[in-house]
Amino acid sequence: MPTGNATAGRPAISVSDAGIRFRRNRGGRRSFKDLFAGRDRRSKPGEFWPLRHVSFDVAPGEAIGVVGRNGQGKSTLLKLVAGVVLPDEGTIGVREGVAPLIEITGGFVNDLTVRDNVYLTAGLHGMSRREIDGRFDDIIAFAEIADFIDTPYKHLSSGMKVRIAFAVIAQLEEPIILVDEVLAVGDRAFREKCYRRIEELLEGGRTLFFVSHNEKDLRRFCTRGLYLDKGALVLDAPIDDVLDRYNADYNS
Repeated sequence: MPTGNATAGRPAISVSDAGIRFRRNRGGRRSFKDLFAGRDRRSKPGEFWPLRHVSFDVAPGEAIGVVGRNGQGKSTLLKLVAGVVLPDEGTIGVREGVAPLIEITGGFVNDLTVRDNVYLTAGLHGMSRREIDGRFDDIIAFAEIADFIDTPYKHLSSGMKVRIAFAVIAQLEEPIILVDEVLAVGDRAFREKCYRRIEELLEGGRTLFFVSHNEKDLRRFCTRGLYLDKGALVLDAPIDDVLDRYNADYNS
């Protein structure tokens, strides 16, 4: 299990009294009209808070695992940190850029070839054309799909789509890695290859924020855990302590 490379100074991730509100009758987030009109943030009929009053800091180089039953706010928290959604209360501070291994195949275009999707997706994540040129062969080699680079993306299997998506994201040099069990559909050998790559990134001082139900993976990568229950942070402690508490609650 990595020991991390925490350094003094400003946190890599800082979450302060954060909360986010959904509306069942609208099926999702507040409208832009509500957001900018500063509507009353008190709960109203048909609203619920998947996360509320959550606070924690993550030091640069830490490896954090987030646990909890389904529907307790884990993926929502990850999306808040990624900036995919905005908090309705509190603040989310992210020191530097993130490499988001969440909804990993999002942004790929079905009718484009694998080659074109690599350039499109890597470019959307901030890589220059020259950088992509220099890393293209490594991306394809890691994904093990050299025979399919000129094949339309829509013709790839789900496992192949995950391979190419991970291979692109793993090339980003962002200091924070966000992971949300994206490799569940990958074959066992490739999943282990991806996990070794994550370990290499951690050894290089990256910060990991990892949401998973897999206890083995959490113990492998993480030194610290956050336990969410009913949208609240009930325990922030070493990963072994968090998993012991979670298992005790789950089996009670």
